[in-house]
Amino acid sequence: MSAHAGDEILIAFATAVRAAGVPVTMDRTRTFLAAAAQLGVGDRRSTYVAGRATLCSGPDDLDRYDKLFHSWFDAQEPLPRTVERERDPVRSLAPGSDDDDLLGQGDAEEPEDLLRVAASDTELLRHRDVAEMSPAEKALMARMFDALRPRSPVRPAHRRRPWHRGEVDPQRTLRRTLRQLGEPGRVEWRRRGVRPRRLVLLIDVSGSMHAYADALLRLAHRFATADGRRGPVEVFTIGTRLTHVTRALRQRDAESALVAAAQVVPDWSGGTRLGETLRVFLDRWGQRGMARGSVVVIFSDGWERGDAALLAEQMGRLHRLAHSVVWVNPHRGRVGYQPVQQGILAALPHVDHFVAGHSLATYADLSEVIAHA
Repeated sequence: MSAHAGDEILIAFATAVRAAGVPVTMDRTRTFLAAAAQLGVGDRRSTYVAGRATLCSGPDDLDRYDKLFHSWFDAQEPLPRTVERERDPVRSLAPGSDDDDLLGQGDAEEPEDLLRVAASDTELLRHRDVAEMSPAEKALMARMFDALRPRSPVRPAHRRRPWHRGEVDPQRTLRRTLRQLGEPGRVEWRRRGVRPRRLVLLIDVSGSMHAYADALLRLAHRFATADGRRGPVEVFTIGTRLTHVTRALRQRDAESALVAAAQVVPDWSGGTRLGETLRVFLDRWGQRGMARGSVVVIFSDGWERGDAALLAEQMGRLHRLAHSVVWVNPHRGRVGYQPVQQGILAALPHVDHFVAGHSLATYADLSEVIAHA
């Protein structure tokens, strides 16, 4: 079989997986082709492992993938759900890996009643610290951001709308009665509607946050471009200066958006002056209305080279203006962490939610915190 014909078969298989309900994007399809070429297209088990690691984004996709692979390649016996030996599946897909180690001892006979339980590859990656990932794992995690479905925070609206419970709607109830010539009818109800609340993201891109900056900007891109987004989202980077990167991150393609953001941010991996940059934000943007009644999320580890008293003062201003202030610290989720940095100690009295932000799972939790803030 030619390489061209093999690619066509694999692309058609990826299309069938997407039709079965698995969210397969073009990036995942290209990664699948590259992984299959690396492992060997002619080997059925290698193709299975490559597709499972690249096309599936969560545990719910595995059953559909297994059934479709079995029917598509006309398997004579069921394929295993997991590879036999414990290993890091993402590292094993990296160029230069040992194929025998990747495939395990697939030919060895094992008792049929042996129960082998293993967490899915993507689930393990969701809980791994971003700073400890290899380049291959970070590339796979970047594609997993597509599975995040962030929701905008909301606020009560002045107008009321029909609802099945709540308070009596006298106008609609009266109109219904008049249509029935004065005969008593059904009571109509109403409740106050909701409107999207502004979301402001401040992302620390200093040297101490270098390992998390790429993932945090990808998260900001998801908030700025997520399908069904209702509320306005503004994104800034903070370090030694404040940079407005909302326009760059509104591009639909994540890689293009990050490249555009990198071109406008002048202080990558520099120092941290949180108090001064917050003062600039509040004087130029926040006091005029951007922070007023908004949900403001600060992504930082709290290392402050400037005056901690100034940071406490500006956090107090921000807390009085904003509806809710969320501080996301990547070290918050580590065992034994204590908020001892002077920046964190100055900011915590003015923070409504202090949450972790070191993995994809914590970013999903953060989305819920923002939605209910």
